[in-house]
Amino acid sequence: MQLKSSNIIVMIMMMMMIMVLDASSESESRCLVKKLPGYPEDLPFKLETGYIGVGENEQVQLFYYFVESEGNPDEDPLIVWLAGGPGCSTLRAFFFEIGPMQIQYRKYMDNVPALQLDPNSWTKVANVIYLDAPTLTGYSYTTTPDAVHSSDTLSASQTAEFLRKFVGQHPRFLNNPMYVTGISYSGIVIPIITEELYKGNDEGLKPRVNIQGYMAGNPLTDKTGDINSRLEYAYRMALISPELYESTKNDCNGEYAEADNGNSLCMQNINEVNKRVEDINIQQILDPDCDPATNLVRSGNPITRKNRKSLRGANPIRMRTSLLKDTFCRGDYYDYATLWANDKNVMKALHVREGTVKEWLLCNLDMKYNYGKPSMPSYEFNIPSSVIYHQKLSKRNCRALIFSGDHDMMVPHVGTRNWINTLNLTIDSDSNWVAWYTNGQDAGYQTTYVNHNYSLVFATVKGAGHTAPEFRPEECFELVKRWFSHRPI
Repeated sequence: MQLKSSNIIVMIMMMMMIMVLDASSESESRCLVKKLPGYPEDLPFKLETGYIGVGENEQVQLFYYFVESEGNPDEDPLIVWLAGGPGCSTLRAFFFEIGPMQIQYRKYMDNVPALQLDPNSWTKVANVIYLDAPTLTGYSYTTTPDAVHSSDTLSASQTAEFLRKFVGQHPRFLNNPMYVTGISYSGIVIPIITEELYKGNDEGLKPRVNIQGYMAGNPLTDKTGDINSRLEYAYRMALISPELYESTKNDCNGEYAEADNGNSLCMQNINEVNKRVEDINIQQILDPDCDPATNLVRSGNPITRKNRKSLRGANPIRMRTSLLKDTFCRGDYYDYATLWANDKNVMKALHVREGTVKEWLLCNLDMKYNYGKPSMPSYEFNIPSSVIYHQKLSKRNCRALIFSGDHDMMVPHVGTRNWINTLNLTIDSDSNWVAWYTNGQDAGYQTTYVNHNYSLVFATVKGAGHTAPEFRPEECFELVKRWFSHRPI
């Protein structure tokens, strides 16, 4: 059957229109950002923001910031960074942890907090996707009410879907080594996402991603074990006496997070432990405690602070009671980010879709993790431990870097090392708890574990708290720079 020339022309025109519409739709979902309110010049790095739809009918629209490597973008690793909470925006990492910019405290420009460049940005050695996940985090949103609800497993699946779609839309980075990275609560989902990407490659999913491994900082991994390890950590750091530590351990039979309420001796000891640490900042034991009293071993305190607003021009550093008068409260600095991110001109510069977010929150408190609570209004904590996924990955050709601030009592390095030891890996005899250095100074200690083609480096960061790059940015930057380039730590 032959087609008339006029029909052929019509078909060609229709195909061209479809291609234009597809290209238009894709261009609307991602945009280059050349200037940001608060920064006086054009950005000296390439920033792209956008959305990628995931899940059924793409009802979940995940927002991302993508910064191309300032080194060699065609060869440097491609990493996705996930914040904690769950429900904390990755803008926290962008400004306070590993991002290319910092907020200049008490300074304003364009009616928003002023910005400056970060000399320790990980974008100097990697292409970084800062992802607002799970849904309802940061600027991410859903198109239907039913898609609001998420969980550990669903969030991991949607992030894996996001990454395949991202490299499909950015084929330039298909061959770059990919790593799944993040901090705090994201330790639950990071190994799940990584295993799903490897498994998808095995099953022939397209596009094939060049997944090489994963990285997790201060990672919540085994929820009960990590909480239990707080007692040993408090003892090691001389926050409780040896006698109280031994009696608590013996009377509670090593179980504190889920201790038997009927065991009166155990409960008395736990109450005494909590009294001794109630004024300690659980996220950084050297910082003043500006939040409610710490409850060390009977509940998983919120990994995030209650979000507060500060008026333009006000001093966000609180004046506490006489005990903490004029005390620096680190968490108050996050209010600057809230002020910046809720500005209409900022949202316009970032190409946030109008009407999708009523109020930007540093952390969505409807999803915050508290030990012992099975779910929150928008999120189900359905993975009690992700150790099994680390075990699966240990049988693959895979690299892992786990690092912990040694002044973090939220997710102590003690518990992290405990679950790593359950993987039954071989310890490299030349790298068993040996010091690593930056600028001629001891920056922490590291151990390398191996199993055939799998390697895991566990490193502590001296003096760092729960979000290690925030407290020790130069040391953490040097750590990952060496690891990305396959150099000894």
